[in-house]
Amino acid sequence: MAPGIPAALERPHFIGIGGAGMSGIAKILAQRGAKVAGSDAKESATAEALRALGATVHIGHAAGHLADDATSVVVSSAIRADNPELVRAAELDIPVVHRSDALASLMEGLRAIAVAGTHGKTTTTSMLAVALSELALDPSYAIGGDLEGPGTNATHGDGDVFVAEADESDRSFQKYAPEVAIVLNVELDHHANYASMDEIYESFETFVGKVVPGGTLVIAADQSGAVELTRRVRELSSLTVVTYGESEGADVRVHKVTPRGLTSEVTVVLNGKYLTFTVSVPGRHYAHNAVAALAAGVALGIPAHNLASALGKYTGVKRRLQLKGEAAGVQVIDSYAHHPTEMTADLEAMRGAATGARLLVVFQPHLFSRTQELGTEMGQALALADASLVLDIYPAREDPVPGVTSALIIDAAKTAGADVTAVHDKADIPAAVAGMAKPGDLVLTMGAGDVTDLGPQILDHLSS
Repeated sequence: MAPGIPAALERPHFIGIGGAGMSGIAKILAQRGAKVAGSDAKESATAEALRALGATVHIGHAAGHLADDATSVVVSSAIRADNPELVRAAELDIPVVHRSDALASLMEGLRAIAVAGTHGKTTTTSMLAVALSELALDPSYAIGGDLEGPGTNATHGDGDVFVAEADESDRSFQKYAPEVAIVLNVELDHHANYASMDEIYESFETFVGKVVPGGTLVIAADQSGAVELTRRVRELSSLTVVTYGESEGADVRVHKVTPRGLTSEVTVVLNGKYLTFTVSVPGRHYAHNAVAALAAGVALGIPAHNLASALGKYTGVKRRLQLKGEAAGVQVIDSYAHHPTEMTADLEAMRGAATGARLLVVFQPHLFSRTQELGTEMGQALALADASLVLDIYPAREDPVPGVTSALIIDAAKTAGADVTAVHDKADIPAAVAGMAKPGDLVLTMGAGDVTDLGPQILDHLSS
């Protein structure tokens, strides 16, 4: 099937077109035949991939980049009001469309699965995209990271299913009306937008309330925030609630997760029957993500045994415990974890895979607001490593906050008994790691910023 293109998106201009969420929407529109244009701060492989699809991509932001005949300007919450292209759009009276509204319009008329939660969205969305593609269902999907297999974060498929990562950070996930909603966990994060857990619950309740009549909520049975959300939405009469997890009363119960190096084997009980399949990434949390994907696919009417087999074809997402390479007997792995819960989960997964070897971490905190609120918990998580190097805070969209530095994390880590060293110049990291690492060690670069760039450099130093 070929859904149409909304009139406002026939000639869209994306500000920040290279971003994970924005580029995915731009790719799908280009594949559907829209005349896509946009700008980004720097050249990238994503910009080249968009050009290959026929999009016009400018580097840098300037009023002149916006064509007079653009039907809309698409923005994310990260775009500031003084962006010259946004200012020019107002002068030309060109409508401004938020990224979430654009994505919602792409899902119209399709059977949508929206994957939400404080952690694990990208992985779970990717697992579904891979599994449904493996089953020849040709889904459309929009993900916040690049798949290891197809090597992209989004595509337009001819099938009737659309799988989308649903971002709670700015409440934009409230725009979607999925047939199946997945909620992996509910925790306090994005402190610039949420002041309390009550606000978080209200936001997730609104998201769940948008599930189409007769639709399904797949939600974790083990995580306290998800359990509370389940209690709050049970009275929605048109909603079928399917819980998953290790709790005895879970509708899809995780019976056992068996680590097998950098993979896992998971056994679930579904409708009274045992089902075992392989998850090609390590860690209990990734196994649970796969079970959530399984439950969502079953909710769409796909046979469980077919899904289980197809989920085994998933090989990972870039930056989600991605093996970057091995040199001098040392494996270098990249992690996007930036919240203490994510950090703990990935460190525990790596600890389980290390089998006696040392675990060395290079951590880059992400956002001043998150460090201010959760720096102590980040430091405590680093105690799971044998040694850590901590970089300065990656600011992303934020301005510095007086008194908020990586020292908050380092002090907490040392209090927890961790071996932690501050490194202020990122260029010093590769040589420092090469001097520390021994054959058999695992090195984990961790954080949502540009710490990911260090993996290849560390491998080069280890090889020299």
